[in-house]
Amino acid sequence: MRLPAIVLRGAGDPDQLRLEDVDVAEPGPGEVQIRHTAIGVNFHDVYVRSGLYHTLALPGIPGIEAAGVVTATGPGATRFRPGDRVAYITRQYGCYATARTIDEDALIPLPDGISDELAATHLLKGLTAYALLHEVYAVKPRDRVLVHAAAGGVGALLCQWAAAKGACVIGTVGGLEKADFALRHGCSHAILYRDEDFVARVNEITAGEGVQAAYDSVGKDTFFGSLACLAPTGHLANFGQSSGAVPPFEVSLLFKKSNSLSRMSVFVQLRHADHRREVAQQLFKAFAEGVLKPGPMQKFALAAAAQAHRAMESRARMGSLLLVP
Repeated sequence: MRLPAIVLRGAGDPDQLRLEDVDVAEPGPGEVQIRHTAIGVNFHDVYVRSGLYHTLALPGIPGIEAAGVVTATGPGATRFRPGDRVAYITRQYGCYATARTIDEDALIPLPDGISDELAATHLLKGLTAYALLHEVYAVKPRDRVLVHAAAGGVGALLCQWAAAKGACVIGTVGGLEKADFALRHGCSHAILYRDEDFVARVNEITAGEGVQAAYDSVGKDTFFGSLACLAPTGHLANFGQSSGAVPPFEVSLLFKKSNSLSRMSVFVQLRHADHRREVAQQLFKAFAEGVLKPGPMQKFALAAAAQAHRAMESRARMGSLLLVP
């Protein structure tokens, strides 16, 4: 069976994402075939397409997050049946496609109250936010936390969930519209990082005490400032590098305030299927109960993947992007 997919043959600008017909394999032992209904677009995809990450063998089909419907099962695949709604994240890529075959252990069942669009745009972000807030550093009531890119996909979830856990959330954003969004999604304070020194503002807000945790997906431009914002024994969780890679530094910089540092991979943190499904159910419950509210979603046809990437790279963007086959 041949169906349309987005194929990347060489790293470069968004126009490298081209629609082609590809073969969809029949499911083998322990595998299922899925017809995609919604495909998430993430910054990871941009890094792969641009050549910043060399983790997809080319030519290849990008994409690490999607939702859909099981259409066939292979021998020994017993957890799912045709017609089941599922979502997944994967390091094996291949999501920018009409359909695919994948190991059933990768799949997470979708409850009735969670739409395919919500799952495809918030599963990776939500699992990341859960792991950061509950496992990497377990946020406690009255903690002070700093969240960079507070109006972004993961950032908005971090702010809402940390606030629900009783933390005082300080977010950095790039403009007034994003500041308003952040304040409506869990932030007690929103810092305009282009107009203000965020380290000085955090110091002012916390009366010089600093934050117990800083969640930094920006990387090079904010890393050392985030470190300066930490309270004694505070933790810096770096989980992205939208401004570039963090340069090498002396680990003894952590000594002065007995700070700690992590660089989490959600795929490693949630590498066991049962754990991943359990965390996903906690995420879906948080959405169902209104603890988390999804941001706006912008839809693109699968064939318009290049346009979606341009939107992803726009600093004016807020909310999630998805492709619809």
